[in-house]
Amino acid sequence: MALGLGDCVDLGALCEHIGDCHRCGLGSTRTRVVFGSGDPRADLMFVGEAPGRNEDLEGAPFVGAAGHFLDELLASIGLERGQVYIANVVKCRPPGNRDPLPDEIATCTPFLRRQIELISPRVIATLGRFAAHWLLDTTAPISSLRGRLYHVGTTRVVPVFHPAAALYDASKRQVLFDDFKRLRIVADERDGSDGAVASRSPDAQATPEAEDARQAPDGETVPAQGGQGALF
Repeated sequence: MALGLGDCVDLGALCEHIGDCHRCGLGSTRTRVVFGSGDPRADLMFVGEAPGRNEDLEGAPFVGAAGHFLDELLASIGLERGQVYIANVVKCRPPGNRDPLPDEIATCTPFLRRQIELISPRVIATLGRFAAHWLLDTTAPISSLRGRLYHVGTTRVVPVFHPAAALYDASKRQVLFDDFKRLRIVADERDGSDGAVASRSPDAQATPEAEDARQAPDGETVPAQGGQGALF
């Protein structure tokens, strides 16, 4: 008897359940399903948009140029891939690296939700607008979402630009380094939560965390903006 999502008690079982997926049209155009990789008990999880050409060939997330920059960003805050978990909103490459379609996102949503449930991270960093829109259930531009700390349920959510954005716009490179510096602050905080699941659902509203200021590792004060509890 085939297992249902609720029967998948670990990431291995979930990966097997997804299998050689053809539940949407992407199954007929991609090379490999890109499930995700990293520490299955990571406190910090990254969610991107979709696999690209290199990811499609290798079956692993963020292995192209954007992935190399992600490694650089992680190293800048003293982390490496084995200490975090990385996944995408959709697990198959859209043809020509186009944006994933709503039905493709909807098809993959139960799998990503279960992935998050099993990993149970305390903090999720969304890489780019598609991941932020998926997790925060919003259509606001990523430029207005980044710089703020949100809660979905009891899980903290930090939206940042996609690493690929810095490959095309050099001005975003330092912004990403700065955002990762503050992300490390959030990841290091212990708030006494039990690592509850961040699943997008109608009763899990995304709200900015109201705080006046934080200290970056270099001693720089990070003020709140407009009373909205901005983090960065």
